[in-house]
Amino acid sequence: MNKAQLVEAIADKVGGRQQAADAVDAVLDAIVRAVVGGDRVSVTGFGSFEKVDRPARYARNPQTGERVRVKKTSVPRFRAGQGFKDLVSGSKKLPKNDVAVKKAPKGSLSGGASATVKKAAAKKATTAKKAAVRKTAAKKTVAKKATPAVKKTAAAKKTTAKTTAAKKTTAKTTAAKTTAAKKAPAKKATAKKAPAKKSTARKTAAKKATAR
Repeated sequence: MNKAQLVEAIADKVGGRQQAADAVDAVLDAIVRAVVGGDRVSVTGFGSFEKVDRPARYARNPQTGERVRVKKTSVPRFRAGQGFKDLVSGSKKLPKNDVAVKKAPKGSLSGGASATVKKAAAKKATTAKKAAVRKTAAKKTVAKKATPAVKKTAAAKKTTAKTTAAKKTTAKTTAAKTTAAKKAPAKKATAKKAPAKKSTARKTAAKKATAR
């Protein structure tokens, strides 16, 4: 069966030949683009399409027997699903009035595409968990390193505040001493002037005595 015959086979089911041709083209284009991009296209019960990388190797020319080096390349590969294999082998009967390939119930397939998809999902989940654990550990490490720095900064601020307070106290004490020193001579001077008054009183008394 070629592409044209495939279109004719499904034309009645999709509403016409043009619709069938468009549907086949759309499906094939989506598969090709996904595989070329490195994605795996898996259809449960039917099979999977994927891109496989082949390393550089040596091969032999079948006609001459000459050893030839083959470059590294990538090739598409199709793996039939378990349901498809069962139909081809005859272990499962092909339905007459139903879709040959459809989603099988859980646990009915031992391998094939579904098992591969499950393994891939499990690997992704494990990788995501490991990444989350690493991020959490990194955050804790950064927090531990930052805490001593914060403590040192707080201690430095307290020391600076204490030094400033001590300087202010010293300045106040010095100012008080200076003020006291300035006031002290004035009192002494006043005290020295007192005897002058007594002398004046004595002279007044002497004058009164003379007058008598």
